[in-house]
Amino acid sequence: MIEPTENPQESVQPPSTHTVVIGLGNPLMSDEGIGSRLIAEFARRSRCGEFAGVLFLDLGTSGAKVLHAIAQKRKAIFLDCVFMREQPGAIRRFTPNDVRSLKILSLFSFHEADLLGVLELSRKLGECPREVVIFGIEPQEIAPGETLSCVLQERVKDYVAMIQAEL
Repeated sequence: MIEPTENPQESVQPPSTHTVVIGLGNPLMSDEGIGSRLIAEFARRSRCGEFAGVLFLDLGTSGAKVLHAIAQKRKAIFLDCVFMREQPGAIRRFTPNDVRSLKILSLFSFHEADLLGVLELSRKLGECPREVVIFGIEPQEIAPGETLSCVLQERVKDYVAMIQAEL
């Protein structure tokens, strides 16, 4: 469970940070908040001395913050809820070349930015990391609520282990 006083977004960036792990999604919409939940777990562990040189950020749905967070990093890892037509709780590792966006944007807000569009803009600015990895987790439930479905909650340790192996 996440304690209300924790805010991984406010963490200070270590001087030698070359890798950023970014949780995306809306934690007020049940499984859509899996990225935030995983970032909270990694942030807790990093405060105990694990993961030197890695910055963990919960960026919710803000494309502008993603653009700045990945600038000049060697590696960026994204954690998000993704509809993949798999069993709820399934996790898959992708690169941007492996996926295409089906998101329809209103074009009125950078808050709802498409991750692939943000990465393309980062490339055009010459600031995109050399390596970009996306971990997508198939949701069971997207509905108002601040807790993950039981299916995803039971697999949090598995997700952490898989993502940790990537680090």
